[in-house]
Amino acid sequence: MRKSHVLLVFLSIITLLFSCKKEDNPASEETLEWNKKIAIAYVHSYAVSIGEAIIEMQDDSTKINYIRRAIDPISFYPDNSGYFYVYDFDCINIAHARQKDLQGQDLFDYTDSRGKFVIRELSAMAQSGGGYVEFYWIKPGETGEKRKLGYVEAIPNTNYFIGTGVYLE
Repeated sequence: MRKSHVLLVFLSIITLLFSCKKEDNPASEETLEWNKKIAIAYVHSYAVSIGEAIIEMQDDSTKINYIRRAIDPISFYPDNSGYFYVYDFDCINIAHARQKDLQGQDLFDYTDSRGKFVIRELSAMAQSGGGYVEFYWIKPGETGEKRKLGYVEAIPNTNYFIGTGVYLE
């Protein structure tokens, strides 16, 4: 049953991606709306899949290693700027697909260049049912923080949340 559930989730994502593929100006409103839909589909699918996969794992290190392996190879959007990150509700980074140096770090007090407590706000949003938070973050392969719209959801049966985002610049 679990294998069929995971297969169904991935087939749904692939279908969504092919139906949503946009090569337009990445800053256009239409492209942003499609990218937001992709973020929701990906985050929700991975939250559910990870939650199911780790439910019977007994220790945290096994769960964390699984999560890191699960999100590491994933990238999406035409420019491959889409990736996942996972934190616990206390703002400890569990996994980050692009910034491995963040793994294990407590980012409760991290603020972006505008003074926003980014991870605190993401955690609060995930705990309240999921949604978007706008903040500034360094886009992989570039310098300086870029405006980003992050989408997060709690991973069922855990004290973790998973997110991704759309760079707006």
